[in-house]
Amino acid sequence: MPRYKLTLEYDGTAFVGWQRQNNGFSVQQALEEAAGRLCQRPIAVHAAGRTDSGVHALGQVAHADLPRDLPGDKVRDALNAHLRPLPVAVLSAEEVPPSFHARFSAVERRYLYRISNRRAPLALDLDRAWWVPGALDAEAMAEAARVLLGRHDFSTFRAAECQAASPLRTLDELSVGRLGEDIHVVARARSFLHHQVRNMVGTLRRVGEGKWTAADLRRALEARDRSAGGQTAPACGLYLTGVGY
Repeated sequence: MPRYKLTLEYDGTAFVGWQRQNNGFSVQQALEEAAGRLCQRPIAVHAAGRTDSGVHALGQVAHADLPRDLPGDKVRDALNAHLRPLPVAVLSAEEVPPSFHARFSAVERRYLYRISNRRAPLALDLDRAWWVPGALDAEAMAEAARVLLGRHDFSTFRAAECQAASPLRTLDELSVGRLGEDIHVVARARSFLHHQVRNMVGTLRRVGEGKWTAADLRRALEARDRSAGGQTAPACGLYLTGVGY
């Protein structure tokens, strides 16, 4: 059976996350049901990353083995037809070798976290950004973020329920920049711990508010203790923007 690489975008607000769960509707279930209707048989779909409930994707990657040999554009269009009206879209579909695996072949994952730093509450961007009405110093946040670059034990930024075998990760990029009323935090690594990006952003907020310095952030990192870090930023501001192979 031919294997297809699927690039997806979705609004995670209405889903319990990527992975199938018993407590609600997932993106994986939506896509598998769409593929099942296309192929008239059960189809398994595997993703590069298991995004949490409320987390969005601009460039999630998945793969599926389909019993029909179809051009990629027909697979894309057919899946999108079966996905309507759900907030999930297949941006592209392409046939790949059987050795390709959306998760295990990935060498890089990229995330964007959006903070809306304005006094007025959100209307259009509700559930799509973290509203922080108090002033934030994005330059101080950017300077402090450099403390976290490289290979470290990221236990301070690891969720209690994280199932990773090791807290060691190599963070290749953590940049912070202001775009008008938005502050964008971009993170890039081969892999991340559960809630790592959201916990780093929540901790960087302390720096932006002037409550912490870069030295405080370094001490939190070196503590290797979740209680030493800041809050977990809400899921609504997080976007999986791309996966590298």
